[in-house]
Amino acid sequence: MIPRDNFITENRGASLGVVTEQSSSEERFQNLTLRPILKLQNDLFVEVFKNYISKHKSDFYSFSIEKKLQFIENSIQKDIKFRNSLKGMVIGLFTLEEYANYISNSSNLNKRMMNMLIERLKSQIQLFEHS
Repeated sequence: MIPRDNFITENRGASLGVVTEQSSSEERFQNLTLRPILKLQNDLFVEVFKNYISKHKSDFYSFSIEKKLQFIENSIQKDIKFRNSLKGMVIGLFTLEEYANYISNSSNLNKRMMNMLIERLKSQIQLFEHS
């Protein structure tokens, strides 16, 4: 059986974004860890958000585009349970070394993670049309 860390890094894809010697540790973590995980989990995040809409905002589909975008942002920033659930979907794909790195700076990395997820969902707003 393949060790967990090897399995995770082999199956989530290569880094996304530029990493240089001048990159900060947060930027390195973002591009080497967070971006590949967010990309891998994209379809799941979309379905989770669709479920969130159905449970919390039945009139979402009648909103203007601007209001839908604001709803995405507010949902992730203000609904602590939902945000923690989304964070868990990302953290669960960290290697042990990445997790150790994450806990040393979790506050800033959480902000980066949630901001990238918000932008990812907003950029796919067309997927949140009433089906």
